[in-house]
Amino acid sequence: MKLKENYTIAGRSLIFNVVFVLLNLAGMSLLVMGYHPALEAKSTLLLTLAMMLLMTSIGGLIIFKGKLMMASVSRVLVGGLFIVSGLVKANDPLGFSYKLEEYFEDGALAYRIKEWFGAPGFSMEFFMDWALFLSVVICIAEIVLGVLTIIGGKIKLVSYLLLAMMLFFTFLTWHTATCDGTVKFADHDTYAMTDPIAKMKIEEAKTNKELKIISQTDKELVVQEMKLPQCVDDCGCFGDAMKGSMGRSLTPSESLWKDIVLAYLVVWIFLGQWKIKPNTRMQNVVYLGSSTLVIIFFSWVFGWYFPIIFGVIAVLLALFIKSSGGKYLGNYWGSALFVALMCLGMEAYVLNYQPLKDYRPYAVGSDLREKMNDGIDGVFEYYYFLTDLNSNSTKRVKMSEITSDMWGDTKRWKTEYDTIECVVQPKNPSIMDFNPILGLEDMTDFEKNSPLIKSVLDTSQVMMLKILDLGYDSEMEIPVEEYDPESFPAEEYRILDTLYAMNPNMTEVAIKETLLDADEVVILISRRLVEADWSEIENIKAIAKKAEAKGVPFVMICNASRDEINAFRKKHNFEIPVFVMDEIELKVISRSNPALMILEKGVVKGKYPYRSIPEANKFSKTYLK
Repeated sequence: MKLKENYTIAGRSLIFNVVFVLLNLAGMSLLVMGYHPALEAKSTLLLTLAMMLLMTSIGGLIIFKGKLMMASVSRVLVGGLFIVSGLVKANDPLGFSYKLEEYFEDGALAYRIKEWFGAPGFSMEFFMDWALFLSVVICIAEIVLGVLTIIGGKIKLVSYLLLAMMLFFTFLTWHTATCDGTVKFADHDTYAMTDPIAKMKIEEAKTNKELKIISQTDKELVVQEMKLPQCVDDCGCFGDAMKGSMGRSLTPSESLWKDIVLAYLVVWIFLGQWKIKPNTRMQNVVYLGSSTLVIIFFSWVFGWYFPIIFGVIAVLLALFIKSSGGKYLGNYWGSALFVALMCLGMEAYVLNYQPLKDYRPYAVGSDLREKMNDGIDGVFEYYYFLTDLNSNSTKRVKMSEITSDMWGDTKRWKTEYDTIECVVQPKNPSIMDFNPILGLEDMTDFEKNSPLIKSVLDTSQVMMLKILDLGYDSEMEIPVEEYDPESFPAEEYRILDTLYAMNPNMTEVAIKETLLDADEVVILISRRLVEADWSEIENIKAIAKKAEAKGVPFVMICNASRDEINAFRKKHNFEIPVFVMDEIELKVISRSNPALMILEKGVVKGKYPYRSIPEANKFSKTYLK
C-alpha cells in the first residue's frame, strides 16, 4: 500500500514552488495595477499578464503541492500588516470611532440594506453609541490575530476569523468605492405627533412627490422619503497615518483593492489551515524575522517605528506565555489574552492622554499657515474628438492644439464630443476649516476690552463719511465705498466730516489671522463645552493669569451656544475671550476635551490633553516668554 505523502512547506519541489509563489504575487500586483486609473492606457496588457501569471502560478502550486508555502508567505504578509494596521488605528481609537460613526449614520452603510432587502426602516444608528467600544475591539482583534497568524496559534479558528474580518472590511471598502451620492433611496422615518417636524412633513407630503405618509396615528407618524446617501470618502483603514505621512489617504478604489489583495492572501491561509502546524522553535525565528521585515517596511511608510518594537515584543510575549504560562495560561489562549491586555494598556493610555504619534495637521511642530496652503490645484486637459470628413477618420486633439482653421472649417472637421482628463490630481489643504469667530452681538464687555479683540476691531475700521440730512436735520454715517453722490444731492445732504469707525456691515470677529500672526498665544480647546472634564480648571485659570501677566493672549475655542458659554463662565468664574468653531475641526485639533495648544507665529509649540497640562509655574517657564 502506498504511504501518504508527507506534506511539507517545500511540497514536491522547493525551487519550483518558490518561483510559483513569486509569480503569484507578481500576478496580483499586475492585476491591481491594471485597474488603477493612472495606468488605464496599459490596462489591457497588465490585466492579460496578470491573468496569465495567476493561472500559471496557481496551477503550478497545485501540481507541486505548494499550497503550504503560499499559505506560509501569506501568514508573514498578513500577520505583519495586521499588526501595523491595528496599531495605527489603536494609536487613535477615538479618531477611528469617528469614522465608524460616519458608517453608522442612517444614509451611509444602512442604505445598502434598505435597498437590497427592501427594508426602508432599517437603521444602524444605534451602533453609534458603541462606536468607541467597537473601535477598541477591532484594533485589538487585528493585532491579536496578526500575532497568532505569525506564530501559528489556533490557526483554524484564526483563519475563519481572518476571513470573516476581511469579508467585512472588503464590504466596507466596496461600499465606499461604489457609493453614488446622486442616486436617491427610499427611507422611512418615524416622528412623534407632538414633534413640530411631524406637522411639517404632513404639509410637505401634499406637494412633494418624493415624500409620502406611510401611517399616521394619534401618537406617531411614519413617512417614506427619497434621500441621497451619505458617502464616506475615506475608509479610515489606516487612521490618519497615511494622510499624515504621505500627504493623502488611499482613494476608495485603492482601499478596495488593498482589501481584495489581503482577502486573497487570507484565502490561502484558510485553504492551508489543515496543513499548518504550530511553529517549531526554528520556525518561530524564521516567521518572526520575516514578519518583522514586513512591519519595518510599513513603519517606514507611515514614518513611525513604534510598531516594530511593539510587534516584536508582542510575538515574543505570546511565545513566552505559551511556554511558561502554566496549566491555565500555557497555551495559545493565554498568548492571545496577554497580547490583548498589552494592546488594551496602550489604548487606555492614548484615550486618557493623546496619540503616541500625532498624524493630524495640528501636531506639535506643524506650521498651521503652511498646512492651510499645502493644497494642490488640479491640472486638467481638455480634448476634442474631431472627425475628418474627407478621410472619415477621427482623432483626439488637445484643445490647445486645435487651430483656428479647424474650428472654422466645418466642411472638413466635425466635432464628435469632448472630454476632460486630469493631468494633476487636485488636493485639498490639510487645514480648511480653522476659523474661530465671535458674533458682535454676543460680545461681553470683557471681550470688547480684550487686547486681542481690540486689535482685530481696530484693523477692521473703515473710513466713514458723516453726512447731515438737511431735510430732517439728522446725522448719519456711511462707509466711503458706499457713498454715491447721486444718492446724496448737495441740496439735500451735506458732508460734515470724515472719520474712521467700525464697519457697520461687520457682524462677527474672526481671529484666524490674528492667532497665526501672534508672537505667542495660548488656546484652550473644547469640542463640547458641557461634556468636557474640567477637573483641571483651577490650573488652567492659573495659566491664564500667568499669560495675562506676561502679555500673552489666552483665548478659548469651543463648539457651544452662547448660553452654555455664559453658564461655563459663571460656574468657574473664568472670564476669557471665547470663540466658536465647527466641532469636527476641534476634534481634529485634539482628541482630549479640553486641551491646551500653544502657538508661536502659527507654529504649534505645545499641545496638552487636560490630564497632562503642566503646573502653572512650569508652564510659564516653558512657554510664556
